Amino acid sequence: MTQTLALIEEATKKSGLIWVQGPTGPSRALWHVWHEGAAHLVGGPGEQPLADLGLADGARAAVTVRSKDKGGRLVTWHARVSELAARGEEWSAAVAELKGKRLNAPDAERIEERIEERWATECRVLRLEPEGSTVELPSGALTAQPLPTPAVTRMPMPAALPRLLRGRRRGRQG
Repeated sequence: MTQTLALIEEATKKSGLIWVQGPTGPSRALWHVWHEGAAHLVGGPGEQPLADLGLADGARAAVTVRSKDKGGRLVTWHARVSELAARGEEWSAAVAELKGKRLNAPDAERIEERIEERWATECRVLRLEPEGSTVELPSGALTAQPLPTPAVTRMPMPAALPRLLRGRRRGRQG
């Protein structure tokens, strides 16, 4: 069991993203921080969308950890979800860690005061604690259909573009 927890902790600490599959909804990539034996994440308005995953206090989730350098799946572990009470001792400790990892916050100016206040009033801070010794190692291709999105792929590259780029390089060298 100790080796299993060490594997979960080390893999999750090193990964920038974890894939979380809650009781409902799709599996979603979420940024997190490992703190005091669990993955902590924040979601809500202006943050990660968590509403459709069913991550409520006492729920169970499957957490898949990817390799930071290769991007492949390393391990999947099962977690017990708990929502931390805003401004409580546990919440404050987790938020202190999460603030340091939050990139591009909408309230980046005076981040110390604003982000904590916004997270306390509008967002949820969740703790995903490893449960039992259940660990699944990767097997198979694990491909999945992408989630629907209004984003579109850009048009194909014009056929003449490679010739134009080659011509520019020759012009600069001469």
